[in-house]
Amino acid sequence: MTHLQGGDPAVVIVGSGFSGLCAAIKLKEAGIDDFVILEKDSDVGGTWRDNTYPGAACDVPSVLYSYSFRQNPDWTRHFPSWDELHAYLRQVVDVYELGPHLRFGVEVEEMRFDDTTDTWTVVTGAGESIRGRFVVNATGVLSKPVVPEISGLESFDGTAFHSARWDHDHDFAGRHVAVIGTGASAVQFVPHLAEQAEKLYVFQRSPHWVTPRGDAEIPTRRRRLYGRLPLAQRLRRWATYWEFETLARGFLGHPKVVERYRQRALDFLKESVPDQAMRAALTPDYAPGCKRRLVSDDWFPALQRSNVELITTGLREITADAVIAADGSPRRVDTIVFGTGFAATDFLAPMKVFGRDGVEISDAWRDGAATKLGISTSAFPNFFMMLGPNTALGHNSMVFMIEAQTRYIVGAIKHARVKGIRALELRSEVQASAYRRTQRLMKKTVWVSGGCRSWYQSADGRIDTLWPGTTVSYWWRTKRFKPRDYRSGQGATTSGTA
Repeated sequence: MTHLQGGDPAVVIVGSGFSGLCAAIKLKEAGIDDFVILEKDSDVGGTWRDNTYPGAACDVPSVLYSYSFRQNPDWTRHFPSWDELHAYLRQVVDVYELGPHLRFGVEVEEMRFDDTTDTWTVVTGAGESIRGRFVVNATGVLSKPVVPEISGLESFDGTAFHSARWDHDHDFAGRHVAVIGTGASAVQFVPHLAEQAEKLYVFQRSPHWVTPRGDAEIPTRRRRLYGRLPLAQRLRRWATYWEFETLARGFLGHPKVVERYRQRALDFLKESVPDQAMRAALTPDYAPGCKRRLVSDDWFPALQRSNVELITTGLREITADAVIAADGSPRRVDTIVFGTGFAATDFLAPMKVFGRDGVEISDAWRDGAATKLGISTSAFPNFFMMLGPNTALGHNSMVFMIEAQTRYIVGAIKHARVKGIRALELRSEVQASAYRRTQRLMKKTVWVSGGCRSWYQSADGRIDTLWPGTTVSYWWRTKRFKPRDYRSGQGATTSGTA
């Protein structure tokens, strides 16, 4: 693929986590090497570069949480830690020689489509403008930490930070610590803080369904086997994939699967927490799967330590030296850690993205983040998203979804290149039909009917985050790019075009 005039790349990839690197690798394999990867930080890794809190690890087994085309026989545990995952992605960069395509310290503030040239102008925080025929946004959904608006937070005199921005210089020994939130990050770092802090207060808005993690070291002999016989690891990968995929049946409206999961979680809670009052406080009143499922072997033991207090009355305000519960009772603290998740429904924000005729994407999505497969959206030609709206999962590996999306996006760019197409724009009627189907299927899922509020939902209760089907169905729908779903603007493939 030739450069645009002025030496700009033909494809601009934003983000260098699992998504961005996968897109880059597959573009190279397709013979499209005129691309740049823009990364706001100083290293690759995305989620696994940013989340370095104690205990940070994946909740999908390592055998499955990796590229299918780049298995790693050297995982040391069933559930990989953040540093192993980060090292894996660094290795991928070296193996596939992506270094020359990477630009670090480049934060994108705006992307704007030019109707006259059918190109995108990407504007960085430093004021630089980069022009490209195609944009692949790979910034992910877990990149913008959320700290809730709590009265008095600005008056707190101690140390406060979000788990995704962990302060490794802070010594927790002898400290009185408040943890706000009990989600997927908190269940990993709270057990570590409980061993260090003099007093730990855990503020729980609502309990989660928790099942055993079953983590363990991978024996050296098995790692050697995987290294010598990759097929053995691939078979284990597929067995794990199908084991996880069975959970989808429950989340998509099969009550027997949900009830089996509920009973397993209740049995685990009963075995782990002898005190009946605490068990009651830790028992959810909504269906399993309605919120993100959690796996942990040390969460329940940590909450029962003598120096830990679980607070379920809610939170009212923060003062200079205390966190005040909803019932007015204070807990004197010198440290606050927020395990309050990410802005998963603020797709692309704070970036501004302007499509055809200057329409801004947040305006286009005011009535719902309508897309085709979470990859493309009408009025935004040559603009592709990875892990976009309605593609997150509640049961399986996101790497599987990433590879499916990459196949579709590379197919689209190859099609445009071969046919000399300047702009591929999703047909509005195709988008409308796809979104109606997505929302119709969503109504049958536990995420809608399960009786909870979660980060899956937008403020008005709509779910534009999750895929309302199996990963197999998503794989099938993304297997081939379908040109008939797009309007095509023709142009010669010469210098100055893609």
